[in-house]
Amino acid sequence: MAGRGPLPRGPGQTRSLFGPPGWTFRITRRNLDFSKHIQKAEEALRRRNYDFAIELYRQLIELDANLGPARAGLRRALLERHRAGKNKVGMFGKLKGAGPLAAAKGLVRAGKHDAAAKALETYLGTNPADEDGNLMLGESLRDAGHMDAALAVFEFLAELAPKRADGWREAAAIRAAQGDASGALERLEKALEADPRDREAQKARKDLAATLALEGGGHGSSDHSRQRMVNSEEVMAQERVRRLHRTPEDLEAELERLEGRYAENPSDVDLLVAMGEVHELRRDPEAALDLYRRALSYRKDSAELASKVMGMTLKAKKRALAQAGKAGDQALADRLEAELADLERQSLEQVLQANPQAVAERLELGRILARVGDLDAAIGHLQRVAQDPRFGDEARFFLALCFYRKGLLDLAKDSFQTCLPTSGPIDGRACEILYHLGLIAEQQGDAQAARAHFSRIYAVDIAYRDVAEKMEQL
Repeated sequence: MAGRGPLPRGPGQTRSLFGPPGWTFRITRRNLDFSKHIQKAEEALRRRNYDFAIELYRQLIELDANLGPARAGLRRALLERHRAGKNKVGMFGKLKGAGPLAAAKGLVRAGKHDAAAKALETYLGTNPADEDGNLMLGESLRDAGHMDAALAVFEFLAELAPKRADGWREAAAIRAAQGDASGALERLEKALEADPRDREAQKARKDLAATLALEGGGHGSSDHSRQRMVNSEEVMAQERVRRLHRTPEDLEAELERLEGRYAENPSDVDLLVAMGEVHELRRDPEAALDLYRRALSYRKDSAELASKVMGMTLKAKKRALAQAGKAGDQALADRLEAELADLERQSLEQVLQANPQAVAERLELGRILARVGDLDAAIGHLQRVAQDPRFGDEARFFLALCFYRKGLLDLAKDSFQTCLPTSGPIDGRACEILYHLGLIAEQQGDAQAARAHFSRIYAVDIAYRDVAEKMEQL
């Protein structure tokens, strides 16, 4: 077999699983059998034939974006190849990061989640251990409706970074949506081990625990059971879990049922909330927001309802922003983006007022303040986060940007240098740090240092910003 030449390319053509170099294997819809191809990829991975396994997983994902086992297998294969030091991409291929990562962020903002997921897969191909990149991929797949694929990515993130709560929490949400309440509860416990102050995980655990208790309870008389259900917060939580991950038809029927109950009892605030949650699942934030506002008008002191109103206001604003961008209305998009930043700031300030130790929220607030130009306020928040072992590097990076924008070049230089990776491939973040270090060196009159910084970027991405021009000038 080794002496045979490459097979001709025809429709449905396949190649030997472990054929000689130069042979390829192409999955097509004619020869499609997911389970068999996943087995082949797993076998290739066991044999440490990383490139072949990765190619198989990627082809499967092209055919079915929601194929969870292929997403999970691709994550493992990329990480094992990375850790084995066998990521045989050329010098220019090692980055791919700045372009696809920046593109993915723009696509997320535009609401193009499938396209964002593809861009993120390109980025993670050479940066498979990037925790934030994996989180963004899971969120993009989730928002595109690929729940099995999103679950695979979130659970990979949880294994990759077990001390981060968000991977466990997001995986729990999908497990609950798919009816696996006990599996969801197990992951929420892990999330709270990672961050005992995670309010979302705390609330979700309470709801799921109540649901499991009700499902596992005794079988008393129907009258007794019905009496227990009257005005029961736990039962409302059970309904929330039951409503998750339904088809559009299921959600429409659920909404009709709730509207019928509300017509009979228009003073029931819980039904307003329940209808709002169904509209959330139908991806209609405007309708959900209207119902939550009505509920809040009855329960003005409810922190939970105030949080729901804020959350839906943000979603509605993001949706309007995406529509403005799609329509090409730049003036409206700019105005909505400014309004969105202000709402996000208000939301985060409310969280920090209730819980000053919410480090992730404080980091995000610092980033937003930096983006809108309130640099002193941003620096105050980011300095408080900089010592946190989980978020310190991210905080120091944004601190450096703030110092640079204020013209404090020595402080900016020190901060950029502390968060510059000392090993591994040069990714998008490293390029941005090196670029700013080069700018600082230029402004301080040190052409040799500037060229040294720019040349490291030039070596991996000649198209990064104006690095090629700067190399010629220097």
